[in-house]
Amino acid sequence: MFKPVNPKITPAEREKKTINFWKENKSFEKSIENRREAKIYSFFDGPPFITGTPHYGNILSCIAKDVVPRYWTMKGFRVDRRWGWDCHGLPAENLVEKRLGVKSKKEIEEKIGIDKFIKECFNATTRIAAEWETAIDRIGRWIDFKNAYKTMDSEYMESVWWAFKELWNKGLIYEDTRISLYCPRCSTPLANFEIAMDQSYEDILDISLYVRFSLTEKSKDILGIPKKSQANFIAWTTTPWTLLANTALAINPELDYAIVARKEKGQDSHLILSEKSWKRIKKSSNQKGRVIRKLKGVELIGLNYQKLSAIIPDITGDFEKREGGWKTVQGDFVSEEEGSGIVHLAPAFGEDDYNTAQNENLPILLNVDEEGKYTQGKFKGKNVWEANEEVAKELSKKGLVLAEEKTVHSYPFCHRCKTKLIYKIQPAWFVKISAIKDKLISLNEEINWHPKNLKHGRFLKGIESAPDWNISRNRYFGTAIPVWKCDNCHKETVVGSYEELYQLSGQRLEDYHRPLIDAVTFECPDCKGAMKRVSQVMDCWIESGSMPFAERHYPFENQEDFNQKFPCDFVSEYIGQTRAWFYVMHVMACSIFGKPAFKNVVTTGVIAGEDGKKMSKSLGNYTNPNEVLEKYSADALRFYLMSSPIMEAKNIDFSVERVAEIQKGMLRAWWNSYLFFITYARLDKWQPNWEAPFRFSNPRSFKEVWQKPKAVIDCWILSELHVLIRDLNKFMDGYEIAKAARLFPPFIDKLSNWYIRRSRKRFWKSESDKDKNEAYQTLYEILSKLNRIAAPFMPFLTEEIYQNINVTKKEINEDIGHESLNQESVHHTNFPGPNAMLIDEELNNSMERVRQIVTLGHSCR
Repeated sequence: MFKPVNPKITPAEREKKTINFWKENKSFEKSIENRREAKIYSFFDGPPFITGTPHYGNILSCIAKDVVPRYWTMKGFRVDRRWGWDCHGLPAENLVEKRLGVKSKKEIEEKIGIDKFIKECFNATTRIAAEWETAIDRIGRWIDFKNAYKTMDSEYMESVWWAFKELWNKGLIYEDTRISLYCPRCSTPLANFEIAMDQSYEDILDISLYVRFSLTEKSKDILGIPKKSQANFIAWTTTPWTLLANTALAINPELDYAIVARKEKGQDSHLILSEKSWKRIKKSSNQKGRVIRKLKGVELIGLNYQKLSAIIPDITGDFEKREGGWKTVQGDFVSEEEGSGIVHLAPAFGEDDYNTAQNENLPILLNVDEEGKYTQGKFKGKNVWEANEEVAKELSKKGLVLAEEKTVHSYPFCHRCKTKLIYKIQPAWFVKISAIKDKLISLNEEINWHPKNLKHGRFLKGIESAPDWNISRNRYFGTAIPVWKCDNCHKETVVGSYEELYQLSGQRLEDYHRPLIDAVTFECPDCKGAMKRVSQVMDCWIESGSMPFAERHYPFENQEDFNQKFPCDFVSEYIGQTRAWFYVMHVMACSIFGKPAFKNVVTTGVIAGEDGKKMSKSLGNYTNPNEVLEKYSADALRFYLMSSPIMEAKNIDFSVERVAEIQKGMLRAWWNSYLFFITYARLDKWQPNWEAPFRFSNPRSFKEVWQKPKAVIDCWILSELHVLIRDLNKFMDGYEIAKAARLFPPFIDKLSNWYIRRSRKRFWKSESDKDKNEAYQTLYEILSKLNRIAAPFMPFLTEEIYQNINVTKKEINEDIGHESLNQESVHHTNFPGPNAMLIDEELNNSMERVRQIVTLGHSCR
């Protein structure tokens, strides 16, 4: 007998009861155990940083990463699901710095101590896990939390060491002094893709200067400028603070330039800049002068000018004597669309600047320390951004500024602490992406991307433009770079395991983080000097990219398990990860294993607040997820997100109203259909009769025996059901989750507002009436099958209904052909396939025309 349904219980209350049912019955664990011998479907979960609490972005990815594994489990596969935590890097360190009141690396080392700081990082990353587990349970995600891996675990870090050595052995790791994006607040370099991932650029209003650089007498002679006349190259910059480290000026050899004659304070003066920019500057800042000569940029290359440190040593400070700079050099990157057509170069603080310095053998002046503060001159000890406008004022006082503007331009900020970044020269360790780029591109062809345009769009373009990957950080809480250098002969030894380190040093550690690992030394095999570890730790993204093997402590353990699950069948994250997690996994997998890391990827868009802006507590532009779950339901939230354009990598503005519509519309209509069935079935004490002449499956032969019902409306709704099942299988197999989800509302509308309404009187007939029994049997079949195909999307409502209408706990498994070991949950059943014999497209079309005619009739009435 079916149990009565409580009409007053809220969806949130029902869902909490279901969560308790799953936990008490170990439903998730049984879903894995049931498939223990089945074919493996592998899934890699991108771990969140353990430093934050769940938000809508996490919820979105968690739901997507629950729907797909549930589906493939019901399709007969074993889908292991294990939670993981990203623990290392700036997110953890910034959190601890705030708690300790620390504002710089210097304070960490001098006031706190590395040892205490690392311990605080460990403590911080263990406090939030319980809150996450509660939130993930509440949205219905099934995943193994108890055995979660952490990137700070020694076993995980050892696998990362192994990967580093593999890359080293392949010639893909090198150390170099290069220009990198650099955070003065965190005192560490950052990878370009970290900033590109979330478009951590802001349009800011900055000062820009047109600065005079005085030609030498020899250069004036070459250009035919009188000795008594002043002569200045006019160079443009949006970062005045870098002028104090200038060593060259870049000129585009193909552009048209002009020598402009004018009077300044009664003295003859000549300005040299691009012809187009002179017209612009003359108009915007009311400059006087006439063009006396036009020439191509190539004619200006190789001329010398006076050092700023010779003109204003009180501002720049005294640099040691350098040769080979303070001249004009070729710069194909110079444009005349903005600026003066001449760009000042400070090779210590710009990529183009540094590359040009390498080609031209220019001196490199580094006058900024690791905290972004000047090391000499008038502004010594002051942060460069704080001094930026003051530098401009000082240069203007000295008569070195021709014109000044305010310019809006896009500038990068630290994605963790929101500090304005600088480009800065520094020693770092790199992965040689340039050597494997062709392989990365070719193996991308083996990946099924959704949406498809990402394959040859954002992901491919990202690979094509990717620089070598800076994988070192001048920080503390991270996997130590396993390179030991001799302090005498500079020999390098790369260590790939803890056992290897023990063989070299005789030491085993309880923890391989800093500072303990820094104290491990051993004798150089060549010169008997001391081998000491380099100071940097790894970029936490190399740990994330190592997740497919490091979570299993491969290759030290679980080799067979890894080989069975790599490459994985499915990954999913938001679109920013095409430049981050997807990219770094691809790099690690292709370079070490010669394979892509994943076969199928579903990329989601980004959720903004209800006002279209980034979600922010201060703006109050979004409703707390817990409020939405309590007021409506997790099923409604899940369906809203899975059916929205966000599952096609499009951005959406979160809408509570849309969640409410789903709960009050589709889900209520479905619930009312179920309630209608239970109410009448209980009154009539009706039960599915598998031995009746009209039946849907024969438990004795394990074969479906279909005898079509007599009523056309029964045939129609069954036909519509199996069209739904057919299309749902097609879309889910193709990872088109949104298209699959959007199939449910039209069908539930047909079931509730047409089939049940047109069939009501059939349930009021006498108990012996065959038509009544067929109506019951049809509605039961619809609800049973609908329940199973909707289970991955809406796991709570489907479980609630299943626990009442599932007549036997050991239901015959029609799809496999044997009795299931355990079907205590709808999520233990098999996903139905379509029955082509029941699909009647002509009937479906005819009924649709009838419904349209009725709708028009209602409209007229």
